[in-house]
Amino acid sequence: MSSSCRRPEHMAPPEVFYNDEEARKYSQNSRMIEIQSQMSERAVELLNLPEDQPCFLLDVGCGSGLSGDYLSEEGHYWVGVDISTAMLDVALDREVEGDLLLGDMGQGMPFRPGTFDGCISISALQWLCNADKKSHSPPKRLYTFFSTLYSSLARGARAVFQIYPENSEQLELITAQAMKAGFTGGMVVDYPNSTKAKKFFLCLFAGVMGVLPKGLGSETADRGVSNQVQFTGQRSRFKNMKGKSAKKSKDWILEKKERRRRQGREVRADTKYTGRQRKPRF
Repeated sequence: MSSSCRRPEHMAPPEVFYNDEEARKYSQNSRMIEIQSQMSERAVELLNLPEDQPCFLLDVGCGSGLSGDYLSEEGHYWVGVDISTAMLDVALDREVEGDLLLGDMGQGMPFRPGTFDGCISISALQWLCNADKKSHSPPKRLYTFFSTLYSSLARGARAVFQIYPENSEQLELITAQAMKAGFTGGMVVDYPNSTKAKKFFLCLFAGVMGVLPKGLGSETADRGVSNQVQFTGQRSRFKNMKGKSAKKSKDWILEKKERRRRQGREVRADTKYTGRQRKPRF
């Protein structure tokens, strides 16, 4: 995971960073086109769509439509959402086959329930972990995005996000909000031992308990290097909606008390969480 200060999301908000000059690179740089196509192909593979059957897909952070090109080549129909007008202008100039929508993913997906058979997103989700405005709360924006995406997906559908996580805390923030919104799934890591080829894919299941796919290169992975991180469960309660640690929350304190009881240690009653009255001290 990279922590370089030159990460794009540290330089400017996405609608500013992806200006006319940056947008043109995505239609002229053969290396970028190749990488985008490869990651799109892998994301669609992880969607596990029915064979020889066109599907209606959502491309979040579609940019200039390079990932959408691959979806069209595979015979799928798609809608792309992006916050950069410059990137969408390039997509229009390229006459992509999908429908395009200008929108901020942190404000939610404006689609009817059950609209899409799946969702992909290439190199976009990590932008929601930044607060570009005073009103921005990364946990709230992530939850708004995931909860509205969950609604817009057909039950049993998958969403696959290729991301460049900055650190483990960022991964935990993202997966916690996805789980809170109702998703199950986890992180698939391709080529975990390779510095250049290593890729992170967040694979989410809507309404089902799916089996997390194996990451590529797993046959050569070291024992200490995992290429899967899975999370499951029902909607959970979180007290850290402002980005604070869950430590000291009600659930954390009650769990700690229970651990101490199992260890045979004395646990003081706490009226704040148990409803029991403390004895007055004189």
